[in-house]
Amino acid sequence: MSTMDFKLYGLCIERLKYQIRLAEERVRKSPHSFNSRVVLEGYQTSDVEEIVDLLELYDIDRKDRVSLISKLQELAENASLLVRRGIEFDFDNEGNLCLYLKLNAGS
Repeated sequence: MSTMDFKLYGLCIERLKYQIRLAEERVRKSPHSFNSRVVLEGYQTSDVEEIVDLLELYDIDRKDRVSLISKLQELAENASLLVRRGIEFDFDNEGNLCLYLKLNAGS
């Protein structure tokens, strides 16, 4: 597997970098439309089992919301190091899981 195809659980790092480039372009075109973060990917579910399957989090201790949130935080921290940008998982207003690019004052 080349670095181009590297995956961290269910996240393809090269795809994540591409999504970040697209998000940064959207922010540049319309900077006042975004506050502190921008959606990179929406998973259209809040179901713990579905999220575990989608992101291939099969080593999660317990399949409950608390364990899931802890695992997602760990995954986001590790992925942030690899892409050198702050990313985070969170649930949107409808309760669906999303992956966000965190924006800072320099964006």
